[in-house]
Amino acid sequence: MLNQYKEVTGKNKINSTVKHTRERLRILYNMEKVMGKLPNRSKLIPFDILITDSTTEENFTRYTLTFNVADKERLPVYLYIPKQIGIPKKLPAMLVLHGTHALGKGVVDGQGDKPNRAHARELAQRGYVVIAPDYPSFGDLKDHDFETDRYKSATMQAIFNHMRCIDLLQNRADVDPERIGVIGHSLGGHNSMFVSAFDERIKVTVSSCGWTQFEYYNIGEEGSKRYGGRLGPWAQTRYMPLIRSKYDLDERKIPFNFSDVISAIAPRAFFSVSPLSDSNFNVEGVRKGISIAEQTYTILGARDMLQVRYPQAEHDFPVESRMEAYAFIDKMLNFKPLSTLIK
Repeated sequence: MLNQYKEVTGKNKINSTVKHTRERLRILYNMEKVMGKLPNRSKLIPFDILITDSTTEENFTRYTLTFNVADKERLPVYLYIPKQIGIPKKLPAMLVLHGTHALGKGVVDGQGDKPNRAHARELAQRGYVVIAPDYPSFGDLKDHDFETDRYKSATMQAIFNHMRCIDLLQNRADVDPERIGVIGHSLGGHNSMFVSAFDERIKVTVSSCGWTQFEYYNIGEEGSKRYGGRLGPWAQTRYMPLIRSKYDLDERKIPFNFSDVISAIAPRAFFSVSPLSDSNFNVEGVRKGISIAEQTYTILGARDMLQVRYPQAEHDFPVESRMEAYAFIDKMLNFKPLSTLIK
């Protein structure tokens, strides 16, 4: 009887995995309807890394560099390399994505006026190899011309760029290619989710203040007037303009939702920090999205891999939430950090 039970449950697990694989591909297809197709990755060009600056600190060296993501497309990033004593080990690595700020990657380095945004620096201090790119129209990409690039959306351009960051990390001798994650706040929060949905090499995803179900997104009457509709901010040139031109700013017409994105990440680890007073991303929409996505995680036998925290905060990434997120990353990537202090 026990053997029969194992045989049946084993078949159910296989069937669930096959069904999920098909569902994930459907979700990605629907995301591409809104974002444009992911460019072909079968013929990637050499990185041609150009280092323009470096800063050595107590626990790491931060390099400022650019590299080729495609022909005539170079991506500016910070690359943090922890100091190692003795025989170098393969380390886990993190892709760190910045929020909406003119400084771009400078924000996650602790520059500017956002004290709770230095995720890149903090993870490097913990001993992770870290790469932090600029998003088009921010930082060293502030002059990006959306009219002349090859993408249907900056969102898809970012997904492609961020996947190239994973390529670069996996190409390094000091990185364990099986222990790579992504983290971001706000703009970086949903971009973390988007790249993880498309890139299964990413083992753990952390999104702070990055999402709510589209039907719960509401920037208020004044904001709606400014952007021409409640979902207008999502349809800006620097995000997904097809939400306006093709889907009429109507969430009922948009062929994916954030619960779908999380389901596409499953059964890999996902950690959401969703403050109770976030005026950008309504917490009730997060609760609804989590309740939908947890069905997928449960079916796949991975319910513990889906975690959410609801801190008493506004649109922020508080210290306690970052500590919980970092501890989750450490656990998922099987890493004992060099330091757990947040300076």
